[in-house]
Amino acid sequence: MNNFLDENFLLGSDTARELYHSFAKPMPIFDYHCHLPPREVAENKNFLNLTDIWLKGDHYKWRAMRAAGVDEKLITGDASDEEKFLAWARTVPKTLGNPLFSWTHLELKRYFGIEGMVLSPDTAREVWDRANGQLSGPGFRPRAIMEKFRVKLVCTTDDPADDLAWHRMVAADPSMTTRMLPAYRPDQAMDPENAARYNAYLETLGTAAGLSIRTFADLVEALDKRHRFFHENGCRLTDHALVVLPTESLSAGDLEAAFRKVRDGKNPSPAEADGIRFAVLQAVARMNARRGWTMQLHLGAVRNINSRMFAALGANTGYDAMGDGPVATGLVKLLDSLEKTGELPRTILYSLNPRDNEVLLTIAGSFQGDIPGKMQLGSGWWYNDQKDGMEEQMRTLANMGLLSVFVGMLTDSRSFMSYPRHEYFRRVLCGILGGWVDAGEAPRDLRLLGGMVEDICYNNAKNYFHMSVD
Repeated sequence: MNNFLDENFLLGSDTARELYHSFAKPMPIFDYHCHLPPREVAENKNFLNLTDIWLKGDHYKWRAMRAAGVDEKLITGDASDEEKFLAWARTVPKTLGNPLFSWTHLELKRYFGIEGMVLSPDTAREVWDRANGQLSGPGFRPRAIMEKFRVKLVCTTDDPADDLAWHRMVAADPSMTTRMLPAYRPDQAMDPENAARYNAYLETLGTAAGLSIRTFADLVEALDKRHRFFHENGCRLTDHALVVLPTESLSAGDLEAAFRKVRDGKNPSPAEADGIRFAVLQAVARMNARRGWTMQLHLGAVRNINSRMFAALGANTGYDAMGDGPVATGLVKLLDSLEKTGELPRTILYSLNPRDNEVLLTIAGSFQGDIPGKMQLGSGWWYNDQKDGMEEQMRTLANMGLLSVFVGMLTDSRSFMSYPRHEYFRRVLCGILGGWVDAGEAPRDLRLLGGMVEDICYNNAKNYFHMSVD
């Protein structure tokens, strides 16, 4: 029997343990998708206390606190940081069985050396004091944290209109040991349903691109100018958040007419909005192919579904869920339209609803070629980045594709305390491979298995994204 969170946590066999400790654990981190604030890296923020670094912005924890009946004042409200931490400490014992229980104690152990106790009302004061006593030191600023966890590269998520000032500041600083690069996320350019909001964004985008956007062709030119600017600043991937893939494609004339309608302040019909969205996605994908970038498609999240709480708190506060809309038709249409003209970029497909893993993977398998793993089934995402979700994603990939060419884990996080998620993933990966050995489904060839582990943990991503970390 293993002790809680000991060195063999999640490693159920001798092979799994050897794979993790000898091959997975030594590998650095290539965190190709996250939501860390670039400003906090550039300014090397000094966190005020444990709530500031650990609870703010963490909607995983917020959802658990709400499920435990914690008052919103103690979650996102005007309570003090200490009161919010104490509310979380009261919640943690109730999370047993939820991955938050493991993550919480793994983070306390790896960051602060706090172990051998469960965070609870009885231990909260000791944890608060011990952690806060360390946070005042230089070792707990963003850059030191990245260096400690051997993060070679981190990609943030950035709007095309962003001036990338914080990224340029970091890039110019020779003391920065982790490379921080932007990722191009044109979601606002693909959201024309509300004409007033869309037109306001197009003015912002046009100003950044140095042109007036009156036609759809102007929009593509503006996006391409910003795409080139991002490329000059090291960016090599885009990110797109979609509930489902658009399926409506419009003729050139109808597309310009629909866009003109929106620019005249009139809301488009659903078909017109879908057509604009498809055309923008297709245009950006072609830019990616031309400049050698990767396209990430995050599918299936329905957002801000509690309208009362959205009005009170805004977006990204824990009120998003899995959608169950169709994915195949629009995805096939998009990929095929790019493949037939030789403009299909490297692509990673993520589904928030795990029922779609097989769908995405079998579609991806029909568009492989050029490089190993050109079309990827993305890592278990959001609600799926826990043991069961990770195992399901990797087993599906192994059954219907090639697990060996998988580009591995990403944090997808707004928190600098999320790097132990890579450790968690690596332990799950080694547990799967060790289980295959024990079942006689794989040889106990540590050279073969260890090389596969090293590739999935780091090497595949390093080679796939064309972003130098040396």
